[in-house]
Amino acid sequence: MRPNLLLATALVVLIGTAGCSSSSPSAVNDTTATTAGASASPIGHVFVINLENKGYDETWGPNSVATYLNGTLRPEGQLLEQYYGIGHFSLDNYIAEISGQAPNPKTQGDCPQYIEFATTGTGADGQALGSGCVYPSSVKTIGDQLDAVGKTWKAYQEDMANSATEAKTCRHPAIGAADTTLAARPGDMYATRHDPFVYFHSIIDSPSCAADVVDFSALTTDLASVATTPNLSFITPNLCHDGHDSPCVNGEKGGLASADAWLQAQVPAILASPAFKQDGLLIITFDEAEVGGAQADASACCHTPPSPNTPMPGQTGPGGGRVGALVIGTPTKPGTSNPNPYNHYALLCSIENMFNLDHLGFAGAPGLACFGPDVYGA
Repeated sequence: MRPNLLLATALVVLIGTAGCSSSSPSAVNDTTATTAGASASPIGHVFVINLENKGYDETWGPNSVATYLNGTLRPEGQLLEQYYGIGHFSLDNYIAEISGQAPNPKTQGDCPQYIEFATTGTGADGQALGSGCVYPSSVKTIGDQLDAVGKTWKAYQEDMANSATEAKTCRHPAIGAADTTLAARPGDMYATRHDPFVYFHSIIDSPSCAADVVDFSALTTDLASVATTPNLSFITPNLCHDGHDSPCVNGEKGGLASADAWLQAQVPAILASPAFKQDGLLIITFDEAEVGGAQADASACCHTPPSPNTPMPGQTGPGGGRVGALVIGTPTKPGTSNPNPYNHYALLCSIENMFNLDHLGFAGAPGLACFGPDVYGA
């Protein structure tokens, strides 16, 4: 970890090849921001929505079925054209977004057994060395960081409260037990692996987990005022509404079409909320591109170091592929596109900068570009 400079605006210009590569662990940025990217106006409330398993062309291309996301919302913000996942499958990407921890063999496989992370020490850039699912309390998340400085956060998980036998908040398997949410159930399409906070003892061993890792339905009430809206809202739709399943167990079409319909139903309330209007920023992205088939993509970007725990974070390549991300808020210029490379570690770094926090894990890796004046240019 290293402290950031929240007000820094300088860019370090590197001569090299822009873009990302599928043949090397990281690619060269031709415009690399200081690790403390700067916003032109203060950001006090961040909303992150993660969708599932769609490559850039499918979502943002001319034939996209996401007519709300790619048609209505896109002109309202800036599209990060070179935004990448960091691995395959799902869980390692979600964990990277909130902790900066790189994939290990168990998180790469989505942790079908909810087992302890067996640590062998700490490596460079704050990486926990070893393999497993539930990280020891010494490994922190953005939630822990916000708690430490008196800021608020919540993970809003759709369908978390829908089980008749499981907890309504902070829901996760018992240590050592099988994860029964790998496949959707009628009436309950919550997925543990899309809820990264419950893979950290620093969260699940805290009484605050029940208050901070909650069902998505709580968001409506929380958006009513600035005071009740968390500084960070981490939002995960269920296995149908995030685009993962197609068709869905409840009969919906699923895929990108269902994800787009869910966004159209839910995002207007976020954009109309007092907190968003005051100082909000919304980021909509995908955890990873397709892992197989004609659109398979395991490319990477952003000077991310190799994972110390697995030789190939993307199963067949160094990353999770190009997915794109849309950033909407007062600091961003509507209707623009940004060609600079970013990934999930860069998103974590950028959120940490918004709240003047240190950088966790690979969010503090040398050469990683956090959001800077290129994003906050309005």
